[in-house]
Amino acid sequence: MNDLAIDVRDLTKRFGAFTAVDRVSFSVKRGEIFGFLGANGAGKSTTIRMLCGLLQPTSGSATVGGFDLLTETDRVKQTIGYMSQRFSLYDDLTVEQNIRFFGGVYGLEGERLRARMDWVLGMADLRGREGSLTRTLSGGWKQRLALGCAILHEPQIVFLDEPTGGVDPISRRNFWELINQLSANGVTVLVTTHFLDEAEYCNDIILINAGALIASGSPTELKTEHIRTPLLEVTLGDGEIVDALERIRVEPWAIETSVFGTQLHVMVADEERGRADILRVLGARTMRVAGIERITPSLEDVFLYLLDHDAGRQSTETKAG
Repeated sequence: MNDLAIDVRDLTKRFGAFTAVDRVSFSVKRGEIFGFLGANGAGKSTTIRMLCGLLQPTSGSATVGGFDLLTETDRVKQTIGYMSQRFSLYDDLTVEQNIRFFGGVYGLEGERLRARMDWVLGMADLRGREGSLTRTLSGGWKQRLALGCAILHEPQIVFLDEPTGGVDPISRRNFWELINQLSANGVTVLVTTHFLDEAEYCNDIILINAGALIASGSPTELKTEHIRTPLLEVTLGDGEIVDALERIRVEPWAIETSVFGTQLHVMVADEERGRADILRVLGARTMRVAGIERITPSLEDVFLYLLDHDAGRQSTETKAG
């Protein structure tokens, strides 16, 4: 247990008759980058808010930094850093005023506050912009400033709730470099995201849908353990991808079908028969198939596959009820 930064057991949150988080259990090792993956509305932010002591669970238990979430909520809040998806900044304050405000919240003063402010300005590349109003900053600068304010007090556990939403790809990449640096320094990072490429940076991931946990493991484990049937990538001529998708997805032998960029991904029960069926169906429409090759599933393939199966499970349970 000593190597666990977060330990969650059957955590549940209901709002009236609606269950936002349904008996979720997981654990996060110290110094780990832990990904919390799911579509918008899946229950990620609600879980984060409970673990930060901002929202009272309906049932279940958790420890954060070794402190009980239900009985030691104030100790939990002192142990963590939290960055919300809206960056938790005050737009009508300057950069320096935001840092000083959060420093006061965390009880920093004097030399330590000055040292940490200097660190944030350097990390966020905001030296010389101390007097700028926060609302005038670009998304990338706001993002780094928000992270700096969240970890101003040097917490050992940091919660980042969809921190890369609304920023450009370069800012996203630079932000993940900062996350990796935190992890290398022993800080535990729990990050929610719906960007599947970002989940590749995580040591472990849980996938949540409709408030319930549907899969967990490392990125490699998720890609190798959940999809065991052949996945074929089909390369087509220009402008044919949408028509090909519509033709293939109605075939009974096509288990899953989706578009990935300019390629079509088709899951089949048998590789050789699947190749022949694809060529037959698309050839009948005089489509030019430039290539078909078996590929290792991506996290996006796994995500779509698991969501589809979970939707099927929920539909069956609804009909049975």
